[in-house]
Amino acid sequence: MTAYELTYPHISKSPNEAAQLVSHPRIRVAQIVMDYLSYGWPVEEMCRQHPYLTQAETHAAMGYYFDHQAEIDQQIRAEWQQFQTDQEVVPRSPFYLQMKAQGVF
Repeated sequence: MTAYELTYPHISKSPNEAAQLVSHPRIRVAQIVMDYLSYGWPVEEMCRQHPYLTQAETHAAMGYYFDHQAEIDQQIRAEWQQFQTDQEVVPRSPFYLQMKAQGVF
């Protein structure tokens, strides 16, 4: 039996870190996947919305996601939970409070 190691061009993954794009290390695979999950965008639309992404990078990110779905979904859940916690802790700006009082928000 031969063991194969699957590689993902355009994706970098270090131990204990999130998978990210090689060309744009600040862009995580989870961020690209969130566009897919939230809007249902195909790769072509993601590239139109984010012109710095190439189709090859976006396809690689989606391939990584489908092969590591539990890992990426957990990262997204953790990020959402952190956002919810931050919303409860951070005081609202005076502008936000005024707009909320007027029914804008």
